[in-house]
Amino acid sequence: MPVRKLRELLDEESVKYVVISHSPAYTAQEIAALAHVPGRELAKTVMVKEDEELRMAVLPASFQVDLQRLQQNVRAGTVELADEVDFRERFPDCEVGAMPPFGNLYGLRVYVDRKLAEDDEIAFNAGNHKELVRMAYKDFQRLAKPDVVDFARRPN
Repeated sequence: MPVRKLRELLDEESVKYVVISHSPAYTAQEIAALAHVPGRELAKTVMVKEDEELRMAVLPASFQVDLQRLQQNVRAGTVELADEVDFRERFPDCEVGAMPPFGNLYGLRVYVDRKLAEDDEIAFNAGNHKELVRMAYKDFQRLAKPDVVDFARRPN
């Protein structure tokens, strides 16, 4: 089952969601293929530091974070990828790299790329490398309250 905090939030808010189990996978592309979820609907969570503050950048699995574009669009002094040591302890109930995009459950601001916001559904890691949660994007928007920003780019 998804991490307890997330499951409690979704259940308390009467959100309809599906948990998809799959064999262990660690990259977004592997997960999308195993779970038969379109890459544009599978969200990956990338931890960044904006002016030394941790943030979640949530984008389609088939894209990469354009740090310069994110920096410009959120009007930050600096934006850089966070190191695992910067955030590992912030998510004690999650496997590293499998954090769900609900930064609000961990005291973090969330940026979601506009491309994800255009879809009806969103799927994301449930706190481990063997489960996804799939739900309506509008419910994600209502509960996670992310800032919608353009920052994703196709890989080179």
